[in-house]
Amino acid sequence: MGRQTKLKDLLMGAIKDKASQSKAAILSKLNTDACSPLSSQSLHLTLLRATTHDPFSPPPAKHLATLLSFGHSSRATASAAIEALMDRLQTTQNSSVALKCLIAVHHIVKYGSFILQDQLSVFPSAGGRNYLKLSNFRDNSSPISWDLSSWVRWYGQYVENLIITSRYLGFFLGSNSCIADRGRQEERISALMNTDLVRETESLVSLMEEICRRPESLNGNRLVGEILGLVGQDQIATVNEVSVRVNEFGERLSCMSFGDSVELLSALKRSEDCKERLVTVSSAVKSDLVERFWELMREMKGRVGNEKDIKEGGKLVVMAVRRDSVGESARFGDRVLKSSDSVRFSSGRLKVRFNLPMELCA
Repeated sequence: MGRQTKLKDLLMGAIKDKASQSKAAILSKLNTDACSPLSSQSLHLTLLRATTHDPFSPPPAKHLATLLSFGHSSRATASAAIEALMDRLQTTQNSSVALKCLIAVHHIVKYGSFILQDQLSVFPSAGGRNYLKLSNFRDNSSPISWDLSSWVRWYGQYVENLIITSRYLGFFLGSNSCIADRGRQEERISALMNTDLVRETESLVSLMEEICRRPESLNGNRLVGEILGLVGQDQIATVNEVSVRVNEFGERLSCMSFGDSVELLSALKRSEDCKERLVTVSSAVKSDLVERFWELMREMKGRVGNEKDIKEGGKLVVMAVRRDSVGESARFGDRVLKSSDSVRFSSGRLKVRFNLPMELCA
């Protein structure tokens, strides 16, 4: 019964794809601009070929490459490509088509040209917020479609978070441009204020948490396998970015504010909670990288915790000193100081005040 259902899904999907692609091909030939590889009909046909109804196979690489080529022309062409892709994503009721649209979006994030990525980052034009509206997606046309629906909901949320995190960072995480500008990014990080550095770290940890929320894997499904491969690459990029920022924090601990220390410690603890649910990496080199990352997290969590305790103790001393001052003022509130009066302070109190950690880099 399961095999018959699978064959039926494949057959129905193939019929739909053949009909829509044939129609698009005919319209492309009739179009006066059909000679141009970047015509609107050519775009529509490319999009149909990249986002078929097959629930078991990922988009063909050549069709994804053709879709990315629309970012090597004008800004108007790139905008039209993003608009067409998003329209197909938000209007389809088929889980396979939706997942392949999301894979195409993910490829734009990782491999797209600057113009194509820029148009993606500001979609839709009103307000500039990338809201994919897939949280309620349901496709109950078949058992496999129902199983893939949970992946659509999760993957849509993940891609949204990926784009939001990239906005915080100022570049698309895991993209080719990010890898090429590694030296420049490290210089930028060293110039950030502590508050901004904490915010970026928290955003990266949130992305790690989103990876951990993925549904149970569908064994043998190459479409899901393609998604996990892309997310796994992002995971390595995220680990690298968090490591760079944590190492930078290691140079700043003595001049971080108490509030920033608390927020950083919370982010480090949240990252440790992700350890068991992150995507498994097969490469020995990448596995070693991940293990060194967790060692760095444990070490830094201990250092931040100790620094926070020291600063918290300092705050308690300040509060005690202030309470003493308030008590003395209340007892001698009727005394009026004149310019000729001399005021003497305890050297111990001055020592306490001047030995407190100074929050110069908050």
